[in-house]
Amino acid sequence: MASNHVDIARLAEQAERYSDMSVEMKKHIEDLGGVIGEEDRNLFSVAYKNVVGQRRSSWRAMCGIERKLTAGDPKLTQVKNYKAKIEGELTELCNEVLRILQDQLIPNASESKEKVFYMKMKGDYLRYLAEIQKDTEEKESIENARQVYQAAWDISERELDSTHPIHLGLALNFSVYYFEILDDKVKACDLAKKAFDDAISMLDHLKEDSYKDSTLIMQLLRDNLTLWSADGEDEDENQ
Repeated sequence: MASNHVDIARLAEQAERYSDMSVEMKKHIEDLGGVIGEEDRNLFSVAYKNVVGQRRSSWRAMCGIERKLTAGDPKLTQVKNYKAKIEGELTELCNEVLRILQDQLIPNASESKEKVFYMKMKGDYLRYLAEIQKDTEEKESIENARQVYQAAWDISERELDSTHPIHLGLALNFSVYYFEILDDKVKACDLAKKAFDDAISMLDHLKEDSYKDSTLIMQLLRDNLTLWSADGEDEDENQ
């Protein structure tokens, strides 16, 4: 039976009030001591993805505006200050998710798919921190994200089917980390291609209940490979 917190979280999702949704899921996880089911995991993930995603979009918008301004522009200080405000909110939210994952969810994960799901999520939120730290002296989140993604990948390759949506989602996000955070196009493409090829080879064994999710992520992997390969070709032409 769903708790009152979950009921309110679902209502908040329908109302697109994701801050409320995240608060209710945080309380629900605390009440259950970090032991939650698949549906609750997904609600928790959706809540914070939207709350943080909104601020990531805002941050990118400020970065775009900042790049267009010259050093002497009177608006530059205003834009930088507002960007810093958004970065503060992003950092606070990401650290909140990381605390929930580290202190409650990861230690209580009993199945491989749970562990990989939570470790992937931890890697994602460290990556979001790394995005705003990439051009600063703070490099800790960048390396921490790599370590968590790699540990999750090792478990996933060993214990999950190559067509499992959690495995494919991890491959997608880990490869994006290599491409966007480390600027390592070779590793990004190698990882995405391996995950895609492994899944294609097992497509006949894909479970019906995960077919839609798995094939959607496979399409995203292929789209990224196409985009990244084209990007590399453009660079070669410009050399």
